[in-house]
Amino acid sequence: MVKKKKKRVLVVLGGTSREREISIKTGKACIKALKALKYKVKIFDPKKNNFGEINKSQVDIIFNALHGRDGEDGNAQSYFEYLRIPYTHSGVISSINAMDKSISKKIFKEKKILTPNYVVLNFNQNTKISLNFIIKKNKFKYPIVVKPINEGSSIGVRICNNFSHLNREIYKLKKAYNQLIIEEFIGGQEIQVAVINDKPIGAIELRPSRKFYDYKAKYYKSAKTAHIMPANLSKKKYKEVLLIAKKTHRFFNCRGISRSDFKFYKNKFYLLEINTQPGMTSLSLVPEIAKYYGISFNNLVSKILKDAGINK
Repeated sequence: MVKKKKKRVLVVLGGTSREREISIKTGKACIKALKALKYKVKIFDPKKNNFGEINKSQVDIIFNALHGRDGEDGNAQSYFEYLRIPYTHSGVISSINAMDKSISKKIFKEKKILTPNYVVLNFNQNTKISLNFIIKKNKFKYPIVVKPINEGSSIGVRICNNFSHLNREIYKLKKAYNQLIIEEFIGGQEIQVAVINDKPIGAIELRPSRKFYDYKAKYYKSAKTAHIMPANLSKKKYKEVLLIAKKTHRFFNCRGISRSDFKFYKNKFYLLEINTQPGMTSLSLVPEIAKYYGISFNNLVSKILKDAGINK
């Protein structure tokens, strides 16, 4: 555990992923909290400088405010481990496993956690993929979801209503990604659970006015996504989803905070993914859940910082 006497915190934000804008917002919010908590704060943006340029002698703790590829997929964490500087959030392996949906969904199934039926499309393979064959073999019914295996914030997620639509979206996405996931679309309630330092805090329900809880629904007030806190579930089901999130957090050996995203349909919870670097912006869900249960933003940042470490 990191003691508060360590005053010098390096906030790593921005980066090169498609979530750069959100990472900067997360970083700025956390910088404000850290300064209020009397830490000396420095900023590092890996888009402008290489991780190797971090001056180890001038840093006591790294607060990882990155999102997306190179920030929450084990890459940044590998540098932090190499530098031997205690850092917040999850470690290398946990980050890799959570970010790569083809890995995380395998783990869900191994641990008997319900998740939508899926298939990984690998475009590096020389064999020609017969999309029709895959759909029939796996008994997929429309609508079908297609998405990259390693993006966050619903970037690249498409919901397709027929074969032509699916084929068109895959053609577009494979120009940018070597692998995609297609999975069955699960309707029902959008439920997300925050886990802080191994303890599930609460569950929020999201009711987007858009087609689904996409990037705009997550980050723009104009999208008018309704946030229901606590989630509209029976006491029994509320406890159940918290328990699943806690188990998932532990299965992945997550540290600090995580957010598990579910669909609740026909009295069952389907885990879509677990996020090891959830947002900390004004519209972010983990701070909102924490606030409802009496944990201020500054206190939340303090809790994350106190769990910083290495050898994760």
